[in-house]
Amino acid sequence: MKVRFGIIGCGHIAPKHADAIMNSPLMELKAVCDINPSAARDFGEKYGVKWYTDVKDLLDSPDIDVVNICTPSGLRVEIGLQAVEAGKHLVVEKPMALALKEADILIRACRDREVKLSVMHQNRYIPAVRKMMKALRSGRFGKLTHGSAVVRWNRNDEYYAKAPWRGTKSMDGGCMLNQAIHNIDLLQFALGDAQVVFGFTATQLRKIETEDNVVAVIKFANGSLGTIEASTTIYPGNLEENLSVFGSEGTAVLGGVAMGKLRAWRLAGDDEAAVLAEQDNEPEQPRYACHQAVLEDMAMAIIDNRKPAIDGLEGRKALAIIEAIYRSNDTGMPVYLGEEK
Repeated sequence: MKVRFGIIGCGHIAPKHADAIMNSPLMELKAVCDINPSAARDFGEKYGVKWYTDVKDLLDSPDIDVVNICTPSGLRVEIGLQAVEAGKHLVVEKPMALALKEADILIRACRDREVKLSVMHQNRYIPAVRKMMKALRSGRFGKLTHGSAVVRWNRNDEYYAKAPWRGTKSMDGGCMLNQAIHNIDLLQFALGDAQVVFGFTATQLRKIETEDNVVAVIKFANGSLGTIEASTTIYPGNLEENLSVFGSEGTAVLGGVAMGKLRAWRLAGDDEAAVLAEQDNEPEQPRYACHQAVLEDMAMAIIDNRKPAIDGLEGRKALAIIEAIYRSNDTGMPVYLGEEK
């Protein structure tokens, strides 16, 4: 049995979804859709599938089990609700919504209609992340003390000029919702439920409606502390993306220009140099590999009738932290998670 997928939105992220589906024995791509006729046609012809310019036409197809929503962020909940009404399971790109209340509407709709929802936080499947999480879950880090998520990238004026919706509050969001949400998700995935958030946001260099710089601190329910630094103003281009986790018996730092490699691995009983060398000798993964892991999990969730690993409740966790940072910036006060529900 192959689970049948349709993609809505044929922009820059859609090829990773399509390639992941096309190269999996569990999945089949049946159709794509975009309001831009040339984009829909070119994408459909590239992958040899039906293409549509009207979402309703794709949703009316009985040959599709799952809809992947790859549209601009501000459209995802609206389209997701249409897909739910059509009885389709959903994979939604990050962020799943621009506001927590909208995310909760979509989560409730999926629950009420008994359709499955998965959010594309594919960085949880980076091999180095999985290695770190396995060690964390088995207690090898000891008592967790603190961690940090850092994104020091550049998105220049030319980037925002390529699409009029970029950098807008109604359709896109800022550097947290776009660039740093994966890192925020991984920080809370590693350290647990966030409890208190305090932060500042600023729009310093880009002519956009949303932030281009953020600093924030978090207290987690287990007593550990976290910091977030996110920027799209780094001169002259992307510098680094890091995730660090520290405990009484362990240290791990993941980094790179686009985070993906262990830069430090200090756990009792492990030879750090050997671990890092082993990592360097691992075969290179296809660019769509982590997307494929999320999508195959959704396929197996349908086949086995279970919830996806990164379901709507998981997907909303990073969004809740981001919304709390915005509230903290606006009020000048710490925000206690749970108040937003």
